[in-house]
Amino acid sequence: MNITIAGAGVIGCAIACELASRGARVRVLDLRAPGGGATRASAGILAPYIEGHDPTLRRLGVRSLALYDEFLARVSSDSGQAVEYERRGTLQIALNLDAANVLKRAARRLGEAHVERTLLDAGEVRRREPAVTAEAVAGLELPQQGYVAAGDLTRALAAAAMRHGAIFDVGSATAVEGGRTARLHTAGGVIESDAVIVAAGSWSTRLDGVRAEPDAVKPIRGQLLQLRLPQRPAARVIWGDDCYLVSRQDGVVLAGATVEDVGFDERATSAGVQQLLRGATALMPALGDAVFEEVRVGLRPMTRDELPVVGASSKMPNVFHATGHYRNGVLLAPLTARLMADLVLEGRADDDLACMRPERLEL
Repeated sequence: MNITIAGAGVIGCAIACELASRGARVRVLDLRAPGGGATRASAGILAPYIEGHDPTLRRLGVRSLALYDEFLARVSSDSGQAVEYERRGTLQIALNLDAANVLKRAARRLGEAHVERTLLDAGEVRRREPAVTAEAVAGLELPQQGYVAAGDLTRALAAAAMRHGAIFDVGSATAVEGGRTARLHTAGGVIESDAVIVAAGSWSTRLDGVRAEPDAVKPIRGQLLQLRLPQRPAARVIWGDDCYLVSRQDGVVLAGATVEDVGFDERATSAGVQQLLRGATALMPALGDAVFEEVRVGLRPMTRDELPVVGASSKMPNVFHATGHYRNGVLLAPLTARLMADLVLEGRADDDLACMRPERLEL
């Protein structure tokens, strides 16, 4: 089966890897290098119990997280590349009594759902993570969560896909057509395939032929800071009200992320940088002396209901959508790839596709 994928972010690369490993002939098209768009501005946090504010989104995230160990082992083996990946937990920090009460309520709900968690007082927070501010009054630790290096992962997915025969081309998709043969129009011509998968993130609904309401999928700008300390300051992902911190093994600390509804504007701003620096140093004062290495910017695709769009187009035969993952593309990549491959190659529609069906957004 010949399949063309529009988009080489973490979702497009994960789908390409899964399809190619099952014997499909895959071609991926993107103007940027794999992971060069929104994925580049991702800290790679794997935290469904924090990000999953909607029960459906939480269920999808928990299911995908359960796939991660096997998923990473296979990708690393197939690509021959190491991917930094840790599940040493997340630690949510309360800096005042109101925030502490929020954490207590969250801990109670998680306990009712039989999720492993530990509610910490101020002293316990400092004992677990000494670099966290002395202003912390409480914390909530979720030991099963963690992070993966999003850039490493996407490059490994692309390399694994290519080892299975996938082709990655530099180019811009302009339109898509369905039919017995699906067609992806590009600046250089038309690519005909048995199926086309639109995984172009915030740009997915801007392709000619994809008729959708303006807010079906819209870009939300996220700015992310890369800081560096001489040594790693924390073992866990640290999460506060105003930002999160991911401490990498080499001393890099990623601080993110802004949430800005500014259309297709990928520029970094001084206001965004200042906001993140204030939040980061409030959580971890030592970051005031960190080296500022860069600010990364990505446009995250958000749907109206903040659930992804994964499944067959309701309007175009042999055209499929895989977009709208918003802040959870890295987390949901293993599940999305598996569900999409089952659907496209075998015609099997998993029950979880019902909540993500393109039809709900008239796609």
